Amino acid sequence: MPSSSFSQEDNYVQSLLVSARPYLRGELHPVDEKLPSLVGLLRSVGAGECWHKFGSFLDHLPNVYRILKLWKLPDAVALCGFFHSAYSDSDINLAIFAPSSGRETVTHYVGEATERLIHLFCLVPRPHDDLICHYSDPELVEHLHLSEVSLRRAKEKGEFDGEEGWRKKLQSLLPASGITSKLKTTGEEVTLSRRMVAAFLCITMADYCEQFFSYQDDLFENSNGRLELSGENWGALWPGEVKPGLWVNFVSRMGALYNLIAREEEIFMEERKRKVVDDEVGDERDEDIELVMPPVFERCTRVLDAVEQIEARDLYWQAVCDSEGAAGAAEELLRRSIEKNPFVGEPYVVLAQVYLSKGMYEQAVRDAENGLTLLLEWGSSWDKRMSWEGWISWARVLLSKAKEKSWPRTSWGVFWLGRVK
Repeated sequence: MPSSSFSQEDNYVQSLLVSARPYLRGELHPVDEKLPSLVGLLRSVGAGECWHKFGSFLDHLPNVYRILKLWKLPDAVALCGFFHSAYSDSDINLAIFAPSSGRETVTHYVGEATERLIHLFCLVPRPHDDLICHYSDPELVEHLHLSEVSLRRAKEKGEFDGEEGWRKKLQSLLPASGITSKLKTTGEEVTLSRRMVAAFLCITMADYCEQFFSYQDDLFENSNGRLELSGENWGALWPGEVKPGLWVNFVSRMGALYNLIAREEEIFMEERKRKVVDDEVGDERDEDIELVMPPVFERCTRVLDAVEQIEARDLYWQAVCDSEGAAGAAEELLRRSIEKNPFVGEPYVVLAQVYLSKGMYEQAVRDAENGLTLLLEWGSSWDKRMSWEGWISWARVLLSKAKEKSWPRTSWGVFWLGRVK
């Protein structure tokens, strides 16, 4: 298709599709020539036989890797996501590799530096809880604004203020020299660099969005939508209703914190380059870990309100599950859902179908493209009744039909849809 006919949005969607196409086609070798052998390794140790929240461990691990690769994270971070929890610990019963003897096997496939990341991710307490609990949602929003101003001053004018509130707070929780943690298996003290902590945050974002749905909300009584995992409803029956999960607020908070760390790191590096600070912070800062910003939540600059998250999910669920409802009612419900949570793709996609059924093709193009963009940016589905690949292909069908300004007017016509362009 000639690129000259595309708008800027068209070009962006096409670039996302180029990145996603190997995963959509199951062509792993172009992504990384080692990837087929890595999947084979997971199969050989029984990952496909292990239950994991929304399927099997063999489903979950490569999907987390896919998300991180689509977010353009460094290969070492994506591979850490591929093997996360594979050593397991006393809390998670998924040790497909023993933390002692299995390390040699994993190192053979990914190298020592990446295996070190995997080992630490698996065997230290994940740092996100200890960090996020120190921030309210409004404080995160405020600090995102302040940090943007600080970073611009640092890069454009060489102005630095280490006494700024957002910087002092972050530095007190996560100094430039990193933090000390302990292995859950032996109690041995280890140092986690600030960049490593940021990478672990990003992996956890991908981990949560890939696996969470309403079953975890039932299991942990997540009625307030903040995913505190503190409730006890161990009798909840799996898989439950399979509604979209109330994890989006929590992941948006993790994304905001990741952004704050990345901005503080960028300012620190600028200070060091201009010799504003001493360079005596230790050598183990893992500065080779590039802190790439995921595209979700407008590049991790927005925090979704927990209550609006719940209201948006319930409006969406009402729209898609009320088979007797009129298209007009569904349109209004979906529009309200999107107003409250504009960060997930499926409501846009369903709304595009509503518009197609009404012959409102311009609106259908807009919302099909918005939904497709968000689905491609996430690399996983929010409404997990259908796979990510299924949502992508359906959104592409809708977008294609909207651009053609046509839509079937018979049930068989809808049934026989499928080819994408």
